[in-house]
Amino acid sequence: MRNSLPPQELLDDLCSRFVLNVPKEDLESFERILFLVEQAHWFYEDNSVEQNPSLKSLSLREFTSLMFSNCVALRPYIDHIDDIYKDFTSYKFRVPVTGAIILDESYERCLLVKGWKSGASWSFPRGKKNKDEEDHACAIREVLEETGCNIAKLLKMDDFIEVVIGQQRVRLYIITGVKEDTVFAPQTKKEISEISWHRIEELQATGDDVISRGTNGLKLYMVAPFLTSLKAWIAERQLPKTQKPDTSSKGASVWKAKNCSSGGTATTETSTSRHGSENQLADSRPGSSFRNFRFDTALILKSMEAAFSAS
Repeated sequence: MRNSLPPQELLDDLCSRFVLNVPKEDLESFERILFLVEQAHWFYEDNSVEQNPSLKSLSLREFTSLMFSNCVALRPYIDHIDDIYKDFTSYKFRVPVTGAIILDESYERCLLVKGWKSGASWSFPRGKKNKDEEDHACAIREVLEETGCNIAKLLKMDDFIEVVIGQQRVRLYIITGVKEDTVFAPQTKKEISEISWHRIEELQATGDDVISRGTNGLKLYMVAPFLTSLKAWIAERQLPKTQKPDTSSKGASVWKAKNCSSGGTATTETSTSRHGSENQLADSRPGSSFRNFRFDTALILKSMEAAFSAS
């Protein structure tokens, strides 16, 4: 039974490995620090919990509280943890996202990936840009991580669809030339539960709600905003009917995690995931105690020096 919180020794190791051992500029804002804490959380879930079944699986919010409570460099800010986390959640929804719309040889199907947690929706493979990362480089990296497919030689810089969802810019490059026998499999743990080809004509939304569903029942939150432009792009380049490859043998799913199903051995996190939640929290604005709060880089560096001196 997984009910034990991580011991102090493990938290110290995670803090040292992911938070303290980084360039100084990564410690100059709470946003950057929370991204580091998020990486520590992924490592904890993917490695520590798997190797020690007695450890409790934690949401990012729970893990963040533990890190701020137990890491010497972060402890001075524990009183502001609620507002820090709110601000981070809001910030994540403003970070640009890039990825790819991968089409089969007939242009009739596109590749979608399904998130890990129970009830997750389908989307095009995509993810948030790293600091100073170019759009196309992010798309190549994210598609490789989520599908195992390297699109570097297939990506054309001018073939993309870009929309703004909320405050977030999302750019998806349109990728063609992917062979029918391409093997897909994610390179990350507990992020993608299934990879599948889907007929584009069946992805048409049946309603105007934000979490719209297609005629096949799929949630289309991250798919629907691109469909009109995608169909127009395909129409301009559509192969004549007589020249289209036979796609009748193509099934839906091309990869599925063995230990994750719709019933759920998914992660317990509900507010964020490796690519953020699909629905932003209604109350994402920092509280009044945080709005005029000044981040003290000198104090956190002093705490780090004290921690190293004591070790």
